[in-house]
Amino acid sequence: MISAGIKEFKNKLSHYLTFVKKGEDVLITDRGKVVARVIKENSSETTLRQSLQTLIMKGLIIFPNKQLNKEIPDPMVVPGKPISEMVKEDRR
Repeated sequence: MISAGIKEFKNKLSHYLTFVKKGEDVLITDRGKVVARVIKENSSETTLRQSLQTLIMKGLIIFPNKQLNKEIPDPMVVPGKPISEMVKEDRR
């Protein structure tokens, strides 16, 4: 595993990304303490739940159990001027 300070990582980003592309993990440190890890992205199609599975298993996050209602209602048609026009008139 390779480590680099924030400033060094920023200045040599392309250099460190070549290691990441080869499968190496790069640790980014701030005054000797690890603050981030850069890892190679898995090119296979994974779901969000699969990506977060380790955090779920450790109990660090809780994934919602029920599906969100993604239905967006149709816009209401109201007689009269559009609100945007009334705002414009009010600003004059």
